[in-house]
Amino acid sequence: EQDFYVPRDKDGNFIKYASCGDAYADMLAVMKTLTPTHVVFNGAAGALTGDNALKANVGETVLVIHSVANRDTRPHLIGGHGDYVWERGKFANAPLTDLETWHVAGGSAAAALYTFRQPGVYAYVNH
Repeated sequence: EQDFYVPRDKDGNFIKYASCGDAYADMLAVMKTLTPTHVVFNGAAGALTGDNALKANVGETVLVIHSVANRDTRPHLIGGHGDYVWERGKFANAPLTDLETWHVAGGSAAAALYTFRQPGVYAYVNH
């Protein structure tokens, strides 16, 4: 997970500063809100949507591994749930079962197994 702050003015143009110190107030204001303007996966917006969406057939089981650098998060699969979830990512531990939402601690990873039971669009989200 990486966050990049690329400042723009009210017209959407990139802001240029004479020095790093001149940018300090604007950077601090943006970083305090942690509000992204867009989300990318492997450097591309929309990398996992539309024609690029990950696909699975009914009856197939997928393993989702979710890691975060420094902030806790709570992912869930809209339309499904975690059949088996390892919230600390250690497969030697017994998994939790049938979770709608699970917790991933900052600096950690979690794993979730889900078997698709019906066709549809399943959104994987976290907050």
